[in-house]
Amino acid sequence: MSAVESTDVLVIGSGFGGAIAAYHLAAGGARVVVLERGPWLEAGDFDHDFKLGASYTRIFDFTIGDGMSVLSGNCVGGGSVVYFATMPRAPRFVFERQGSLGRRMWPAAIDRDRLDPWYDRVSQALPVTQQSWEKIPYGGGLWAAACDHAGRTANPAPSAVDVSLCTNCNWMAAGCKFDAKRSLLLNYLPGATAHGAQIRPLHEVQKLTRNDDGGYRVHYRIVDDEDYRVLHDAGAIDAKIVILAAGTAATPVILQRSEDDLGPMPYAVGRYFSGNGERLNNAVFDDDKVREVLGLSRPGGAAYEAYQIGRGPTVASWDKLDGSLPEFERYSLEQLYFPPGLGTILAQAPGVDGPAWYGVPKKELLQQWKSWLTIFTMSEDDNEGVFGPPPPTGNANRFSQQMLGHSSLQYRPTANTLRGWALSDADVKDILERDGLAKVAPWTNDLVGAYTVHPLASCRIGDDPRTSALDDGHELRGHPGIFVTDGSAVPGALTVNPALTISALAERAMPGIVEAARRRGVPVQYTGSLPSDVTPARAPALPRA
Repeated sequence: MSAVESTDVLVIGSGFGGAIAAYHLAAGGARVVVLERGPWLEAGDFDHDFKLGASYTRIFDFTIGDGMSVLSGNCVGGGSVVYFATMPRAPRFVFERQGSLGRRMWPAAIDRDRLDPWYDRVSQALPVTQQSWEKIPYGGGLWAAACDHAGRTANPAPSAVDVSLCTNCNWMAAGCKFDAKRSLLLNYLPGATAHGAQIRPLHEVQKLTRNDDGGYRVHYRIVDDEDYRVLHDAGAIDAKIVILAAGTAATPVILQRSEDDLGPMPYAVGRYFSGNGERLNNAVFDDDKVREVLGLSRPGGAAYEAYQIGRGPTVASWDKLDGSLPEFERYSLEQLYFPPGLGTILAQAPGVDGPAWYGVPKKELLQQWKSWLTIFTMSEDDNEGVFGPPPPTGNANRFSQQMLGHSSLQYRPTANTLRGWALSDADVKDILERDGLAKVAPWTNDLVGAYTVHPLASCRIGDDPRTSALDDGHELRGHPGIFVTDGSAVPGALTVNPALTISALAERAMPGIVEAARRRGVPVQYTGSLPSDVTPARAPALPRA
């Protein structure tokens, strides 16, 4: 083991929660080190390719649990590099949710009105803009026309994409080659490095221990840059403040592994996991019906056949985001492009009795891929996920060179969660199967259980110590100086894409975290600034064994 370093603030993870924390603390004068498990890629490194070793496999983390699988970012910039940049604000009713607790899940100090100023800050920093109909690509237009035909409404979604730079290549999940997607590589992270923060890729944090002075020692291993199963040198860094933002599927695992050294963790660490109530349906359109019923036609006479043209979700139907509806019956429906690979495997052939994710009907389905449309449900689940004992290293037992691993997450959807999925499935069929427009089937859960790209709530904030790991300032109960600012801090499902809410909560937490750092001897101020006129920082040389 090399000599132990020291810093004022150690940030674990460089996604939304980590990047925002690193920026504000560095801008305020603190010495900041960011440890990121994944590689550091830039625009020129992103590939339009699915082969092993391309950016597509290097920057994702797909962990398969018992009943739930999680797809998340694994790179500098975290989820912001692989997300589709759809950035709505959570509906007002979300903050009043009770779930199965029988009382309000969110802290009393937070509601939509109080969070709006922090939403505004993130929207300015990225920035987030409202998409317009004339810039909506084919898939979004088809979904909007089908909703209108069914008597439903549809809306362009706010987005962190500069459409003047976007080519509608639909490779943004593998990283944006054109810097059209406003990932954290373009704002908060270069802002942090401009103020002296160090970002160290391929550093996987294993656990935390406590020092005699009340600070913390963060223990890490160096990850091989080609085979993520291989870990090289070990190291440690002492810090007065530690901010965990490793992601909902990793933050609780680090804390669980730290329990033997730090002492008991709050009961809610690794419990109350939410998959944001997510569900996917695949529709196969009859292109003649698209032309005849909806009156849509592309140049050359093609009615649709445009599945891979676009930029992820651009249009959503929010008719069921109605606070007067019963809880677990509220959800959004969003048009989505999901790249080949996982989506191709999990898509089921519609109208087939028995398993439909393989066999002749599936082969015929794949031949029609240009006429697919994927509809994404985000509903209200029941926070039923629980993490088991942590693996020896990392957040999962890795079984492939990159991307894939088995996690300890256990998820059994309750009747509440299942009701929301059933209602949304029925809605999607009602909209898209009218007048023979399409045939619809949900993705299969037989292979990897349920699945989420927006995991939440495994170390959530709240007022009740029995059901929340963090107080409303994001500090870990019983462990002063440890804060959590990633998606794991969000109390429950949001019914919309959560990136903007995660970011707003992190922004909201920063004045309090700065004050806590000052009390622990860190010379830092909260400046209230936002990153601007920054140049993307260059990745350092890769660490070697």
